[in-house]
Amino acid sequence: MIFAKKTEAAGFKAGVKDYRLTYYTPDYKVKDTDILAAFRVTPQPGVPPEEAAAAVAAESSTGTWTTVWTDGLTSLDRYKGRCYFIETFEGQKDNQFICYIAYPLDLFEEGSVTNLFTSIVGNVFGFKALRAIRLEDLRIPVAYVKTFEGPPHGIQVERDKLNKYGRSLLGCTIKPKLGLSAKNYGRAVYEGLRGGLDFTKDDENVNSQPFMRWRDRFLFVSEAIYKAQAETGEIKGHYLNATAGTCEEMLKRAECAKEFGVPIVMHDFLTGGFTAYTSLSKYCRDSGLLLHIHRAMHAVIDRQRNHGIHFRVLAKTLRLSGGDHLHSGTVVGKLEGDKDVTLGFVDLMRDDYVELDRSRGIYFTQDWASMGGVMPVASGGIHVWHMPALVDIFGDDACLQFGGGTLGHPWGNAPGAVANRVALEACVKIRNQGANVLTEGGNALREATKWSPELAAACEVWKEIKFEFDTIDTI
Repeated sequence: MIFAKKTEAAGFKAGVKDYRLTYYTPDYKVKDTDILAAFRVTPQPGVPPEEAAAAVAAESSTGTWTTVWTDGLTSLDRYKGRCYFIETFEGQKDNQFICYIAYPLDLFEEGSVTNLFTSIVGNVFGFKALRAIRLEDLRIPVAYVKTFEGPPHGIQVERDKLNKYGRSLLGCTIKPKLGLSAKNYGRAVYEGLRGGLDFTKDDENVNSQPFMRWRDRFLFVSEAIYKAQAETGEIKGHYLNATAGTCEEMLKRAECAKEFGVPIVMHDFLTGGFTAYTSLSKYCRDSGLLLHIHRAMHAVIDRQRNHGIHFRVLAKTLRLSGGDHLHSGTVVGKLEGDKDVTLGFVDLMRDDYVELDRSRGIYFTQDWASMGGVMPVASGGIHVWHMPALVDIFGDDACLQFGGGTLGHPWGNAPGAVANRVALEACVKIRNQGANVLTEGGNALREATKWSPELAAACEVWKEIKFEFDTIDTI
């Protein structure tokens, strides 16, 4: 028992009782309509796993620390969360375990990720009886999936809108992150797009600062897009960051982007808030805009192995509420990411049906019930020598988003874009010919340097640059 001494009162059995007496139900048969959660729990010393797991189920559904007389006014058997299984690990000094909890569908508002998270990861994460707790995965039942609209357009519609097929999309984040004037920013966008990129991008913290107000940036960037399209004959885009201090201002910026005729806008979905990005997603669907989602702040939530929310959960909820793109790490770049785990949540973003696979961190089989897919965006410290690995890891339905790996080219932005485009097409070519792009990609790049001086210069600059550190978040 976690809490204090029991007491008696007239009319009902008042006082404190063990959570496990009500919320630990190992004989429970999971329903197709239940939302399932897998929590990694580290209890305080002396707290049994059954009691800690039941406390999680209780405090994230109908329970509280003591019995209340209003329990008799509802049906706990209908509404309570249930811990139906506990998975323990051998040799764990801190008694850590995975508890599986089933939540009745009626606990959640339809089409609301805000309500879903408020319930499942609300106050329980500050519970004193737990040293740490992490939400590893959710199973979203089809009955709940169908209450959401999902991505504004999805991968296939995006390709049709952009008329781009058979390869990954290619992008670049404009650098430096902050400080450019709107006119110089537009110039940088134009150079990258005319060099062969499909997209350029606002960085996550480019909003509307004194050095570059948002409307000025939107205007010069739109001019750059149209100029690059006219010169190349390809459809181009730039992720105009509509993130703002209020939802009203966010939608005003998106409306301006639509009036300028650009194809895509951007939002920082964690710092901007779940309600805000859901509203923006609905606007983009109605307006024909693609929606690029940046995951700024995610590592505050998902990087610690023992406490927080795994990114696969954030990716699932993003797909529900709607984004056409989502940053997903690179595996090989400067940001955290184990390959198998990354591929696990990339599949959850893109595929219609994903089987349980613990080797990739997938705790539940997930059926998306025809909901459109989200395109993963590989971004963070990548350059031309990473291209074979990126093509091998992410395949075609991804956006490879460079930054310094384009703009750091010794000859400028346009040659940097040329180098990336040549590298991508060289890798795709040998892959399509049946070669192993991971093992043969390096030779393909060297061969391409013979006729592409831009690629040759890029290969020389970044030949020794690697980001080889141990992955912090592993299964």
